[in-house]
Amino acid sequence: MGRDRDVPVAAGGGSSQRAVKRPRYLTLPIILVLVVIGYIYYVTVFGVIERWLGLTTAAGVGNAVGFSVLALMCLSTYAIAVLRDPGSVPPSFIPDIEDPDARVHEVKRKGGDLRYCQKCSHYKPPRAHHCRVCKRCVLKMDHHCTWINNCVGHANYKVFFVFVLYSVIACFHSQAVLLGFAYDIHKGQIPERGYINMLHIICGILLFPLTLALSVLLGWHTYLILQNKTTIEHYEGVRAMWLAKKAGNAYEHPYDLGTYENLTSVLGPNIFCWICPSSYIGSGLYFPTTCDNKLETLTR
Repeated sequence: MGRDRDVPVAAGGGSSQRAVKRPRYLTLPIILVLVVIGYIYYVTVFGVIERWLGLTTAAGVGNAVGFSVLALMCLSTYAIAVLRDPGSVPPSFIPDIEDPDARVHEVKRKGGDLRYCQKCSHYKPPRAHHCRVCKRCVLKMDHHCTWINNCVGHANYKVFFVFVLYSVIACFHSQAVLLGFAYDIHKGQIPERGYINMLHIICGILLFPLTLALSVLLGWHTYLILQNKTTIEHYEGVRAMWLAKKAGNAYEHPYDLGTYENLTSVLGPNIFCWICPSSYIGSGLYFPTTCDNKLETLTR
């Protein structure tokens, strides 16, 4: 899968490079995300819900508690996505072409050699890629995200997806109460404390593009999960499909197991835990393929 260089003769060495880990520290994008979450939470609960519905009414308490739970889930999943290692390649990893549990091995388009990272001095497992920012190979790498100062990979992809999901729900909730508050002010139904101030205006200006961007991001990653692809694999697949069509062949994504199997391979087998920031599945070194399913069907 295409961007790899020639494989050296020996697979040993380079242990010092393999040990490189990107430090986890507060960056400006992370601080900005935390400030935005805190600001939207404060304005939504204390600037809108308290003044509009009151925190002593059933509707006010219900909305405040519901939004507080969403905010807590956003913060916790965001923290996990930032702090959790996305998955590193074990120093001892060497592809075993005779392993019956690993029937498919990714190779370079030119030469057909097993994929090898010259920068890290080790072989690449299937779906692993080298991150130029983190300066190491990441298992099932999707992309490097500036907003979490981390790669999104095998070990933190689900929690990243769940974070985006809760963020979208929270944004829609905040927009709904803000619009309801503004509508009742327009109708003159809350004259005592019914006025829009600069806090509300700034919150509304923040929420519209934020909701739009996060909704697009959620839709994109939902599509990828349903196809069992990463962002890198999607764009590599576009090129592979073009090359296959040019040669008169058909391209089939090797990890597309079907809609339900694709979902469970990322979100887990228990449907009730799909929106929980639970742990990742498997080692990230090998993944089931369509070839496995076909062989199992033939042996039945």
